[in-house]
Order: sequence, then structure tokens, then C-alpha cells
Amino acid sequence: MADDQRVSLFDDSEDGSVSTEQTEPRRKRLRDRWLLLSVVGLLVLLLGTAAGVVGWYGKSIYDALDSVDRQPSMLPSDNRPSPVATPDGEDHEPMNLVLMGTDQRAGETARGRSDVLMILHIPANRKKVYIISVPRDYWVSIPGRGTAKINAAYSWGGPALTLATLESLLDVPMDHVALINFEGFVEVIDTLGGVTVYNRHDSTIDGTHFPVGEVELDGQTALKFVRNRYGLPNGDLDRAERQRDVIKAVIEKLVSADVLTDPVRFNEAIVELGSQFTVDDTFTNQEMVDLGLSMRITGGSDVVSLQAPTAGFGTSSDGQSYVAVDTDGLADLAEALRNDTMDAFAGSQ
Repeated sequence: MADDQRVSLFDDSEDGSVSTEQTEPRRKRLRDRWLLLSVVGLLVLLLGTAAGVVGWYGKSIYDALDSVDRQPSMLPSDNRPSPVATPDGEDHEPMNLVLMGTDQRAGETARGRSDVLMILHIPANRKKVYIISVPRDYWVSIPGRGTAKINAAYSWGGPALTLATLESLLDVPMDHVALINFEGFVEVIDTLGGVTVYNRHDSTIDGTHFPVGEVELDGQTALKFVRNRYGLPNGDLDRAERQRDVIKAVIEKLVSADVLTDPVRFNEAIVELGSQFTVDDTFTNQEMVDLGLSMRITGGSDVVSLQAPTAGFGTSSDGQSYVAVDTDGLADLAEALRNDTMDAFAGSQ
């Protein structure tokens, strides 16, 4: 799919078969790896995991990997931070992947602004994944452009300038980037038979009521759920939390027993999923497979949901409302990303 046809996962509008000879421990190990990889939001990592497992829906996985769109010039080319070293005693470097959605509407030719921005951090020991939402209204310095909301970086310079902005903020390299198409993601949710999330804030969007507690979402109601920010106590910050919750719910449903043991359903969902991503052209099938096989998750609690540190709200000299950066908190996050100490950072939040 061409870039100008890609639209946001979270738009800003308001209106093969499983072998019966596998043992339960092996099934559990496979599901654990899938859960970790899928959480990488890209879900292409999830595809990579299974691609390395002979006989585990292998053809579906490779079909899905091949359906991922790869584009050049999505990564910054100049003034990048120094690489993060492999910690003593580990075989891998920590990895940072950026997941983006944009507010470009179908049929529009303008690039639009980045409506969803998440850093997906994988530590060197591969035992957890940290999903870190970056508020779209974060008031930051954009290289070569001055101070503005971080979502303007995408409008001005696409993924490359967005990643350059994150790297400038954190002094940590962003290894890969993925853009996601929300219309296709809705179809994935429907193929899976819907998802369940825990809703923290009572709200009604376009006639659909979302009470506090567990709510069942199909594709269209999921889209309403993650689009809404009005009426939520913390506006965009609460919406970002909902976005993380829905991503995690999709991951958990995709690796649930009823989907994994249904070859037709699994194949439809996984191939549809792969086709909804555009990634940088350095993120090859082989790297996805290698990353997938290195994962060591032990359960859903190893998927950690965070938000970049904020210091309330403000108004710019030209009247723009923005989310202020907590500079001390951001420095702590940057240190944790570079030193592979995200576990301690998350525990302090």
C-alpha cells in the first residue's frame, strides 16, 4: 500500500495447523514468546517468532512477513546518538522500536500529523517489553524547526524527523519504525471475534456507552474507544492509555487458545495483520525472526505499560495548548533506556 493511502490506527476524529504431538510446556513456551513479540505493537515481531518455529503455522507467518510494506528513508540519516552497548553477561543489545499512527484520512494526500506515538523497548535479556506512550502534544525541540508539539515532526519531515526528535530528546537511538493502518486493524479485530478491555473511565461516544469495567469491543467500537479524549479526566493521556490497552487486548486474543487452534481463523488474522504495517527497509524478515527467537517472556505481566514523564499542561505564546515535559523524569527515562535499567525506572513510576 502506498504511503499516501496509509491512515491512523487511532484517528483523531471524534464523531498450517497445530501438531497434537506438542507437549503442554512447549505450547506454553510458544505462547509466551508470541505474547511478548506481539506486544511490540508492530506485531510483525510476533510474526517473526512463529517464523522460526517449524510446523507452527509456518506458511501463514511467512506470508504475513512478506505482506509487510518496507520503505526507505524512514530512519534519520544524520547526527544520530551513539549505539547502546551490549550489557555485560548478555548476548543482545537493548532495542527500541517506534510505533506510529497518523491523523491522515483515507483519500488525503497531505501527510497529516502523528496521532499515536509509542516507543517499544525490549531489554537485552529479552524478558520484558515496555510500551511507552509519548503524548502527541508533548512540547519539545524539533531538530531544525524549533519548539512545537511533537506530532508536528511527522507533518514536517515524516518518520525520519519524528525519530530524530525522539533521539534528540533521549540521546538513545531508535532502531526501527512502523506505521500502522487503522482501517485494516479494525478488520483484524473483527476477524478475531472482538477483544475485551478493562475500561477505567465511563464515557459515551457517538451513542456507544462504555461503562467502567470490562467491555467487549468489535472493530468499530474499538475505534470509537481509542479515538475519544473528551470527557476523560486527563484527555489525551487517558486516550493513550486506552490505545495501549487495546493493543495488548489484540495481542492476548491473537495468542489465545481458541485462535491458535483454529487454522483458518489464525491464518486470516495474521496475514491481514501483516499487511497493515509499513516498516523501515532495514527491518528485514530475518531480523524479525532472529528477534522473535531471542524472546524470553514468562507471562502477560512482562508487558509493561508506561507514559513518557509529563509536568502538566501549558499554553504557548501563540495560543497552543500542550503537554509539558517533565525534564527530570525524562532524563531518568533516557538513562534507563541507555543503561538497560527500565525495570527499575518502571518500578519508580
